[in-house]
Amino acid sequence: MQTRFDLIVLGAGPAGATAALVAARAGLRVALIDRAVFPRDKLCGGLITGRCLSHLAALSALPPPDMLTRHDRLVFYRDGAPLGEMTDSPTLHLTTRLSLDHHLLALALEAGAADLTGTRLREIGAGQVTLENGTLLTFSALIGADGVQSIVARHLFGAAFDKAKIGFALETEAPPAPHDPIRIDFGAAHWGYGWRFPKPGSTTIGIGGLHARNPQMRADMMRYLSELGAPKALRIKGHFLPFGDFRRIPGCGAILLAGDAAGLVDPITGEGIGHAILSGRLAAKAVTEALAAGAPESALRRYRHALGPLHRGLHHANLLRPLIFSDQTSPYFARLFHDSTTARQRYMALLAGEIEYPELLLLTLRRLPLRLLRGVRISRRAASPPASGSGS
Repeated sequence: MQTRFDLIVLGAGPAGATAALVAARAGLRVALIDRAVFPRDKLCGGLITGRCLSHLAALSALPPPDMLTRHDRLVFYRDGAPLGEMTDSPTLHLTTRLSLDHHLLALALEAGAADLTGTRLREIGAGQVTLENGTLLTFSALIGADGVQSIVARHLFGAAFDKAKIGFALETEAPPAPHDPIRIDFGAAHWGYGWRFPKPGSTTIGIGGLHARNPQMRADMMRYLSELGAPKALRIKGHFLPFGDFRRIPGCGAILLAGDAAGLVDPITGEGIGHAILSGRLAAKAVTEALAAGAPESALRRYRHALGPLHRGLHHANLLRPLIFSDQTSPYFARLFHDSTTARQRYMALLAGEIEYPELLLLTLRRLPLRLLRGVRISRRAASPPASGSGS
């Protein structure tokens, strides 16, 4: 077995598989490590936005059509009350992580990445990792794409995430309802939302929000399922969600973080797959350029520069989040969403990648009463308490 690699990627989800694909195509010796054996299921709504599709197309990695379920209808609710329906919006697609992740992994292996899936990591050292079976692998660069509970993030910063800022989600698979529209429920969880994503084999239903503000999330989930008329005896799973708490410094030297490990999940739309794919590509490109220059330690500097637009977008989303979710302003935003076709269209254009957050933020602020603006800063501080040593 080869034990020396230019790049080791830990985690074979969308971020890791993309990083391995891009690096292998560039001629690097790449090892892709994941404890799971693929295909494997993964807790995730499986929303594929227009932005995500454009990232896949740029990689010549679009999944086959039968892997995507097209949806042209999307309905919005708040606290059970309808806010409006979109029928002429940009198309959204749904998929399963079982199929999408396996698709991207297959492309990475086809490009030449060494397949170390089904392999557990024992520890990370200086320029090397040790597998559970004792095998020692050395590397010039390492990309941690190993999710919100990232081993690589813990190695670098002592903790994978900030407990005060992390989100949490509950999700289940209900019987299929292929003719139902996609449904988004603002307020189904505190500082979060609920979702119903109809797919051919099942309907994914979930709620997610800030973990610290949702001590009764399971009870909220049961109420949401009842509201949607879902069966009571469903298996519910939970997972942490880096809800906008992205790492401004996503790594150290030649060790980088991508996808959920870097906190790259939109705090309003919940988009994570598209950001994972983009960050995996950018991380691999940064490593490739750094190694070509004979300066592996420059990978982080290159990566941070490339991530600038995405980080700015997440920053703008964090500015807008209190207007949508706080107790002071969420009723106003609900009325705006209900009364303004433009607001709903801008939201959908955001998902499609046709606009970015500043346009939606300005639209909202222009219509926000002055008396509510004073509460926004308080809400932002409440949603983002001081960091507690995670390095975020």
